[in-house]
Amino acid sequence: MEHTQLVLLALLAGLLVGAAIVGLVVGALRARDRSMAQTAVDVPEGVEAMLDAMDDPAFVCDTSSTVLALSPAAEVFGVHAGEVIAAEELKRVARVARDTGSGISENLRLRRGAAPAEARLVAVRATPISARLTLLVLRDITERERVEEMRRDFVANTSHELKTPVGAVGLLAEAIESAADDPAQVRHFASRMQAEVTRLASLVNRIMSLSRLQASDELRDVRDVSIDEVVTAALEAYTVQADAAQVTVVRGGTKGLWVRGEPQILTEALGNLVANAIAYSPQGSKVGVGVKLDDTVVEIAVTDRGIGIPETDQHRVFERFYRADQARSRRTGGTGLGLSIVKHAVQRHGGEVRLWSRPERGSTFTIRLPMIEAPDLDTVRPKPRRKSRKTSTTPVPAKGDTA
Repeated sequence: MEHTQLVLLALLAGLLVGAAIVGLVVGALRARDRSMAQTAVDVPEGVEAMLDAMDDPAFVCDTSSTVLALSPAAEVFGVHAGEVIAAEELKRVARVARDTGSGISENLRLRRGAAPAEARLVAVRATPISARLTLLVLRDITERERVEEMRRDFVANTSHELKTPVGAVGLLAEAIESAADDPAQVRHFASRMQAEVTRLASLVNRIMSLSRLQASDELRDVRDVSIDEVVTAALEAYTVQADAAQVTVVRGGTKGLWVRGEPQILTEALGNLVANAIAYSPQGSKVGVGVKLDDTVVEIAVTDRGIGIPETDQHRVFERFYRADQARSRRTGGTGLGLSIVKHAVQRHGGEVRLWSRPERGSTFTIRLPMIEAPDLDTVRPKPRRKSRKTSTTPVPAKGDTA
């Protein structure tokens, strides 16, 4: 009996000792795994394939800020595999994410390439993927912020520009009411009110035109457009203005060129350039409108001999409400939207606007549009209706022909 008890006690003791040994081994293995996980610098499987498929700049770095893997787009920000991150801001974001153990997001100013490259506004997201490795994803939001800033400026500038004529109309209405017994004063104030109303209507129309151009990427009434007809319509619209300013408008260049687009929008765009050239030209000077073909591009140049634009301001001339001469624009009723409309109108037609200008020597704005082959007018010319059995011997001129 005692022998049996001793055997059982021995077995129990062996089991306890074995369990203790197994527990020690398992604990040691787990401690080893934890230590290896904390010290591992190998990029987890699948991460490199994910980075290769990303369009945004992204990379994985270790605790020494060395880049271990990256997406193709990451190199534009000076990030290269096997090298230490150059930007201190990125190092800091990666370190904070690693220390806290959770993802963080920040907006940073980073250069795309070496100085003097422009600093870009970049949204950075850092996420720990192990104790030693951190994934950083970058997204360039410069253009988005710029568009939002332009929208805010547009609203603020529009509100400011509308206040002036609206306030003037209100004051003139009060002045007319006060001078009701003086016909001469009433006529004077009524004339000024009419001028302010005209200015207000012009401003509203131009704001609506610009909004339509910016709201849609597609043109609505697209057809073959004769550049000759566009130039003729634009010049005729500002004949009175040119005569009043004692400015001569000279037309020349190649004829018979065609483009694809909306005639009304193109005519308005060219008309804005002609109107500006007349407004900023001295009395007795000339404004030239020339057309030529540059390979497969139609160029329409409007040249004046006015005040010119300083080189430091030339990048701003297509901004909304920008005026080269504030005093003259106020006097002539300029809205500061004409060139912005020109830029967007030409861009909608797949073209561009170029500027050459020198102070006191004048300016040249050139609209460049893709050329198309001239359409066969015989196929689109309508046949004359027969009013009787007799055939008329007098030919009926088609549109664009000379009778």
